[in-house]
Amino acid sequence: MQEEYQKEGKVKDMSELEREIELIRNIIKTREELKDNNKNFEFAENDLVDYYIYEIKANQSKLDYLIKLAKASRNNN
Repeated sequence: MQEEYQKEGKVKDMSELEREIELIRNIIKTREELKDNNKNFEFAENDLVDYYIYEIKANQSKLDYLIKLAKASRNNN
């Protein structure tokens, strides 16, 4: 749990450009994870079906949030 606070501190110490770059990296990473989840879901059996459904929903929510942040950041500049 302490690690989360350290990460948050690192983000606060970043310049505006560095924050935007980090946001873009997170969007790309989350999008790739979502693609992988969808591929794995196609071949999932039994209990893994539920697991990948959860992963897909979680990553889709995260991606939606990150895109919303990016749009808000762009509108503020």
